[in-house]
Amino acid sequence: MARAAILDVDGTLVDTNYQHAIAWYRAFRQHDFVLPIWKIHRAIGMGGDQLVGHLLGEEKAAEHEDDIRAAEKPLFKAMIEECEPLEGARQLIAELKERGRTVILASSAKGDEVEHYLDLLDARELADDWTMSDDVEETKPAPDLVQAAIEKAGTDDAIMVGDTTWDIEAAKRAGIETIAVMTGGFSADELREAGAVQVFESIEELRQRIGDTALG
Repeated sequence: MARAAILDVDGTLVDTNYQHAIAWYRAFRQHDFVLPIWKIHRAIGMGGDQLVGHLLGEEKAAEHEDDIRAAEKPLFKAMIEECEPLEGARQLIAELKERGRTVILASSAKGDEVEHYLDLLDARELADDWTMSDDVEETKPAPDLVQAAIEKAGTDDAIMVGDTTWDIEAAKRAGIETIAVMTGGFSADELREAGAVQVFESIEELRQRIGDTALG
């Protein structure tokens, strides 16, 4: 049984992935790059320092990345009030604490966004700690975020809970396994192929079957 649970926030605990995809689409479009939204969605889970280069290629990203990233932030911020916690998210945190787990909320978002999510989840008194952009140099799929969460947990006896292949890759590179949920829009097969040890349709299903996992 893992002593710590590292819970991804965007797309796992809070339903944000599609708002992020739209915000990135609009930011790219403002700079004359019209990308299919499905391609942008496939990159959600990466941070902006990875996503722009992944979608545009390094040469174009070198010229436009800063402007596109600056445009995306207010575009997403305009939609953040539409983002809601996923069913069972707060209950999962509470139940993990009742089972004696250390719970770290893992996000590479800016501080104001993380604060908003903490309020949405009413998790300030529940979670042991959380990460934000200041804690990482590179975002997923680099392992920095997961490593920062492991440090805050005080143990590498931990399991990640995430919703994208990028979560799984980052956790793998940090040396821990991932339980995946399908709330980010990735299929069960994709998540398993990326290396998830278990896949659940939702946080609520994971919560109901927590005894079948290493977090039980």
